[in-house]
Amino acid sequence: MHGVPRLAPALLSLILVASALAEQPPSPAAGRSTGDYVPPEISQMTRPQSSELRELVERFVADRDELLRFYSVEGSALQIRRLREFYGAWSRRLDAMAYDSLGTEGRVDWLLMTRQLEYSQKLLDREESREKEMAPLIPFAVDIARLQESRRLMEPVDPQGAAETLNRMAADAADIQEALQSGLGGDAPKAPKAVKPLTTTPITAYRAVAAIGELRESLADWYKFYDGYDPAFGWWVRASHDRLNEGLDAYVKFLKEKIVGIEPGKDEPIIGDPIGREGLEVELAHEMIAYTPEELLAIANREFAWCDAELRKASNEMGFGDNWKGAMEKVKDDHVPPGGQPGLVRDLALEAIRFVQDRDLVTIPPLAADFWRIEMMSPARQKVAPFFLGGPDILVAFPTNSMEYDDKLQSLRANNVHFARATVFHELVPGHHLQYYYEGRFNPHRVLFTTPFWVEGWAVWWEFQFWDLGFPKSPEDRMGMLFWRAHRCARIIFSLNFHLGKWTPQQCVDFLVDRVGHERASATGEVRRSFNGTFPPMYQAGYMLGALQLRELHGELVKAGGMTNRRFHDAILFGGPMPIELVRARLKGEKPPRDFKAQWRFAE
Repeated sequence: MHGVPRLAPALLSLILVASALAEQPPSPAAGRSTGDYVPPEISQMTRPQSSELRELVERFVADRDELLRFYSVEGSALQIRRLREFYGAWSRRLDAMAYDSLGTEGRVDWLLMTRQLEYSQKLLDREESREKEMAPLIPFAVDIARLQESRRLMEPVDPQGAAETLNRMAADAADIQEALQSGLGGDAPKAPKAVKPLTTTPITAYRAVAAIGELRESLADWYKFYDGYDPAFGWWVRASHDRLNEGLDAYVKFLKEKIVGIEPGKDEPIIGDPIGREGLEVELAHEMIAYTPEELLAIANREFAWCDAELRKASNEMGFGDNWKGAMEKVKDDHVPPGGQPGLVRDLALEAIRFVQDRDLVTIPPLAADFWRIEMMSPARQKVAPFFLGGPDILVAFPTNSMEYDDKLQSLRANNVHFARATVFHELVPGHHLQYYYEGRFNPHRVLFTTPFWVEGWAVWWEFQFWDLGFPKSPEDRMGMLFWRAHRCARIIFSLNFHLGKWTPQQCVDFLVDRVGHERASATGEVRRSFNGTFPPMYQAGYMLGALQLRELHGELVKAGGMTNRRFHDAILFGGPMPIELVRARLKGEKPPRDFKAQWRFAE
């Protein structure tokens, strides 16, 4: 008689995982007819649901995109000049409109368009200023722009002249590299002509590296158009083009390693590009925030004090006394094993949807409730996004097999059960996923006016709501929610101090570790994400400040005004993205005047 055969450990593990997955409830989408996703009110959708200016906004976006497709060399003098003409003409046309004949929604769009055009002109000013700072490092930018723009304007190409231009650009790149090497105090290679030493900053060099990348895309597009099509072009230009590419490869490598400080095979240093006080004032005016940077820092510190008090309460309940950092370390150790994060995310998402539906807080159409997806982030992406990301889907950060041992541990701890419980609903429902659903169906033209104060403020506002309504079940859950709330305060503080020129990126990292309780790897990723050019300067401040605006508005209209939670939240989503002060005007049924200016002191 033979005994039961023993299974190999790996096979047994697979069977156990498969068994566990089989017991888990499927997505709600599996049990619902797709006919249920057709909106019942479809027969009533015959009247326009948007403002009188919806088509005007859509026309502006289409025309601007066409202009940028034609004048495609980023930051060139011709592109900037053409955009200035375009924005100026739009501003004059808007100014001539009969504003007083518009309703509330039309006035909101008029104000948003006017604000957008003013901001676009300010950004052109900033771009011109930066182009001037970079000009000594990329003197060949003018030639590349001229080549591509000449093709766009359908001017005939001169192959011999083009080859001569490419040779000159290659020589310019070599000369600048030699001048920078001399400016560093090193021995520059001998050249036929003397080159005056040149110095620059890591920030300007970092900016120049990005600009060269964009210029090379334009150059490649120009070259591809003629090469193989025009026999004379290939005969004259090919060798000069290859020489220039080799020279630019060497120059970019020099800038990265010798000026920016990027070591081959290692993570890039965080450089960033602070915009200064004047730049922050432009951004605050664009976001319709009637506060100075110093006042916003004071608001953040006030909210931080509330977080500190609540952290001590939760820490005492966990048996750590006032040592909230010790309690936070214990919370971080409560994570699912490798491979378990998708199941945790699914369960937390479904719990949050039920939480909102049971309390009738906002309308969640079946399509929005069911059709979200989970995707896992690569190790490279986790370098700049160490936590969840969201939108149409949720992107999950968790260790992968290729990570170093310490990185795996830090990722496990940074994405523990209690931190995840406080962020899954932020990314999905009722947070960003629900926003995306409504943005695509109601006032979609207002995507032009997207602002972090509306996008991220909405998601953090739900963190406020879930806290107030008792979503955290334990002191550990409260620690998880408080980590993120303190993190939102810290984002205001470190981002404003960086752009004011008061803090370095390393000081920002240290602040997140010491003041919020981040793992160092996740703090570094957060700061890199904030300053690598992916997000506008006020983005990180928009999380908490937008939520504070919505909290004040909720107090005015729901707590004091008698509006239901569902009506309040639905009205925000129906209106689409815009500064919260204009959301306030919409929800209060006001007709904002033509000279409407930000003046709401929402955090008093």
